[in-house]
Amino acid sequence: MSASGGHEPLYVSVIGGSDADQPTMAAAQEVGRLLAEHGAVVVTGGRSGVAEAASKGAVLAGGVAVGILPGPDRAEANPWVSVAVCTGMGETRNALVVMNGDAVIALDGGFGTLSEIGHALVAGRTVVGLGAWELRRGGTAEGSIVRAASPAAAVEAALGAAFRRRRGG
Repeated sequence: MSASGGHEPLYVSVIGGSDADQPTMAAAQEVGRLLAEHGAVVVTGGRSGVAEAASKGAVLAGGVAVGILPGPDRAEANPWVSVAVCTGMGETRNALVVMNGDAVIALDGGFGTLSEIGHALVAGRTVVGLGAWELRRGGTAEGSIVRAASPAAAVEAALGAAFRRRRGG
């Protein structure tokens, strides 16, 4: 089944570290591939690490990878970005990365990824975590990040959330 259902495609932001380990990179590439196979557009920060791996997976599967770049030069995009969007906003562009997804998949990552998770949650986007941050409030686990145990489970959860968001539910 296509994520778009014959209409405008769903957009899923994939976020994570720019210096990720090999298992995280493999998971990100698989996430990108699966999203593209379901007809979704992959949105990333457009540079290295998780962004590059997810973009590669999407493009190799025949999909589209949008990279929302921090600087003013498209040349900073990784070679797998289909559409490069220059912002000149530095890390402030993190909000734009997640705002352009109907849902978000977070893999690993540091404080930049954490800021993207925060922006996504404030904006009402579902965040699916695959080895990503866990949030606590007052020492108690905060259940705002949907946990996934595999790339396939992360994609399924994100596409379901994206579809519900588009349908207004």
